[in-house]
Amino acid sequence: MRKLAVALKVEAMSLYHHVANRDDLLDGMVERVVMEIEAPEPGVHWKDAMRRRAMSAHAVLRRHPWATALLMSRINVSPAMLHYIDATVGCLRQAGFSIALADRAWNALDCYVYGFTLHEQKFPFEPEEYAGAAAHFLPMLEPYPYMREMSEQVADGSYDGLMDIGFGLELLLDGLERLLDTSRAD
Repeated sequence: MRKLAVALKVEAMSLYHHVANRDDLLDGMVERVVMEIEAPEPGVHWKDAMRRRAMSAHAVLRRHPWATALLMSRINVSPAMLHYIDATVGCLRQAGFSIALADRAWNALDCYVYGFTLHEQKFPFEPEEYAGAAAHFLPMLEPYPYMREMSEQVADGSYDGLMDIGFGLELLLDGLERLLDTSRAD
């Protein structure tokens, strides 16, 4: 709170007129971030809604790189979070997911998005540096033919080698669709 007060050029105690404590401040920050994420809308096909939700969350977390770990580590029962989760579970339930499968589905999607976003944020190279980095490491990859083959393609530009959130997201959505179809058949 002292560091925040210094950054805002106010007295630390004056912050307590607005927030009860540090946790209250962090909860408010998470609330603001969650409010930016697109929640599923009624009537949208569940796969489209979950895809848009995931891509929206990823975009918001990229804009606020500090928020991913904070979002993952806090119990958040704010109105924005409760609406976000309720809209998500509601979309899945209306599509025919059981309570258990809806719960596991949205948690799996969130784990993927948060994990992908953290990985992307911590990746040691910027996209424009990746080909050069791959070329740099080619000599040490001689004993590893598949890594060398992939790195050669990244280095020569025939394959970008960059992470793609859409690839894993589609795998998850297709897997969830199969689970939904199986549960309907039972």
